[in-house]
Parts: sequence; C-alpha cells; structure tokens
Amino acid sequence: MKENTTKRLTAKQRQKAQPVATVMSDIELARLGGGQVAYIKTLSSDEALQMFPAIEDLPRGINLYALHAADGTPIALTDTRQAALSHAMDGELEIASVH
Repeated sequence: MKENTTKRLTAKQRQKAQPVATVMSDIELARLGGGQVAYIKTLSSDEALQMFPAIEDLPRGINLYALHAADGTPIALTDTRQAALSHAMDGELEIASVH
C-alpha cells in the first residue's frame, strides 16, 4: 500500500507562498495597453487650463472631460463624457476604469 505523502501547509507557509505584486514603472504601465487603452478624467476648468495652457476663452466653473492614453498623454478635451467616449471609439481605444 502506498503511503500518503500529502502535506498540508500552515497558514504562515500559505502566506509566504502568495505571489508578490510587481511594481511597474511608468514606461511599463504605458506599454501595457499597447496604445489601445485610454481613460477619461473629469477636470475642472481651472485644472484643464493648467493641463492645456494653449486653450483660450475657457469658461470658468465648468467640468470638462479629458481623454488620456494609458501613459497619461492627453488625447482630447471635451465638455461631455459622451464626446470623450466617442473620441475613444473613433480611435478604437478601450476605456479602462481608473480609481
């Protein structure tokens, strides 16, 4: 008869066996989407002016929506979320949820 050699791990051993999260560099994170992942960020008009200093005559006190590539590069600035989504679809970009 064969001896049962199955060994149960203790909680401490299981904890050590858990995979460790890898920290990604900004470059690795940007390459993750392969140029096909983007996110939408809500900005106040003041934040938009800081990010896009070339914009003139932007009304104050409104919310805007910026479409960004995975690496944070701004792609489009719009006044509606739907317009930002349309830009993403036109560019065949997948929108990632960012928290």
